[in-house]
Amino acid sequence: MSTTSSRRRFLSTALRTGLVVGAGSAVLVACSEATPASTPVGAGSPVAPANSVPAGSIPPSADPVLTGEQALARLVAGNARFVADRDERLDEGVARRVAVSKGQHPFATVLGCVDSRVPIELVFDQGLGDLVVVRSAGEALDHSVVGSLEFGVAELHTPLLVVLGHQRCGALDATIKAIDAHQRTSEAGQIGYLVETLTPAVRQAEGKPGDRLTNAIHANVDLVLAELRKSPVIAPLEKSGKLKLVGAYYELDTGRVSLT
Repeated sequence: MSTTSSRRRFLSTALRTGLVVGAGSAVLVACSEATPASTPVGAGSPVAPANSVPAGSIPPSADPVLTGEQALARLVAGNARFVADRDERLDEGVARRVAVSKGQHPFATVLGCVDSRVPIELVFDQGLGDLVVVRSAGEALDHSVVGSLEFGVAELHTPLLVVLGHQRCGALDATIKAIDAHQRTSEAGQIGYLVETLTPAVRQAEGKPGDRLTNAIHANVDLVLAELRKSPVIAPLEKSGKLKLVGAYYELDTGRVSLT
């Protein structure tokens, strides 16, 4: 078994115990309605079926991506492969490593959590040089995080920016517990900063039907997107159509990513 295959098997056991999914199942979908992976995400941007890349071939990351819709379609197909536990070879071999050492042309920037169970490249089945990945606990924003995202979209010209929340987020769960215990500013080090930063999402979710933590996670994704749209770098790119902003939610239980 290859190193890539072994790693995938391990993640499959850890993240998706007992899951049985057909090879053609749709995985990156709007929360309210499933969309087959072979249907277009946007006009003129068909999504490749999960079984469209023969094992051992160069993955679709070799194809150029010009628009946010095309980039999103690539993530759709990659997450489909991840959920279906297909042993495709990631574009991370020696030839690819040498190629990207001379320069990089990633097709998407993703802001995710530091949670060890949410490895961004693996979740979307992407290889070396494909994604600009920025991670902070609960996708909390600060100058460094925002600046890194701005670098991805403005300097590396990725046409897609994804804010990825995830099921059972520990940072937001800790924030809820801190608020309930009236300990918003008593945490040691900079953890208190995280609590303060994530508190608005928890407050926004209060009183809503459903699971409190899940509601806070979705609210946090929305608030992060709203804050990023205030950026003097990100906002003009989105307004001009050069950048697409998307919120998403990762299910630890299934490996599925859905659009929020």
